[in-house]
Amino acid sequence: MNCPCCSGKTYEECCKPYHNGEKNAPTAEALMRSRFSAFAIPNGEYLMDTTLPSKRKYHNKKDLQEWGESNKWTRLEIINKPSLYKVEFKAFYIDENNKAQIHHELSTFKLIQNRWYYVSGEFLE
Repeated sequence: MNCPCCSGKTYEECCKPYHNGEKNAPTAEALMRSRFSAFAIPNGEYLMDTTLPSKRKYHNKKDLQEWGESNKWTRLEIINKPSLYKVEFKAFYIDENNKAQIHHELSTFKLIQNRWYYVSGEFLE
């Protein structure tokens, strides 16, 4: 199967090794792509595990899993990488009412002991 993150690679050679813990994402962009794929599959546990530990109290694995399940994630577009720690993207999806949606975000990531974590996102548009 093609990877949901739109890398052009198969899921097995792209995001799956991150999802199953074989590897850590090597860059903020790779982590962001793998998190998009985790919404598409869905994999709420991976989404929680890749959230900065000090920020996890603001998230809920069940809610992340349900948001992934209730939407059909169709495409990811990287808009800009303004720094090593930030990625701007658009995530395209069909919501539970069968309406096309775009989630446009500038995400911030942090590298701790050779592992990238999602810190926060600023919604754009």
